[in-house]
Amino acid sequence: MTETDMMLRGYGLTLAEMFYHMPDHPHVLNSYIWQGYDIAPDHPKLFGFIEFWQREIDGPLHSVRFTHRRQIAAGEWRNVVGELRLN
Repeated sequence: MTETDMMLRGYGLTLAEMFYHMPDHPHVLNSYIWQGYDIAPDHPKLFGFIEFWQREIDGPLHSVRFTHRRQIAAGEWRNVVGELRLN
């Protein structure tokens, strides 16, 4: 599925900033940025990635901040058939 198809089906761009403890230095926080197309309000891809992190990555998560924005909705998109060029 292309990005445009995903946006027309209700997907929006989700950006998450994850703060985690460094495995070798547990008192030091580091950040990781994750971005992908997801469906609000359930966010299955984001929560799937968080579950993967908790299962596979050594650095335990401290906190996660995220934002979600739908780029286009079905009512906002229109098909343009022609193009007018002015030189």
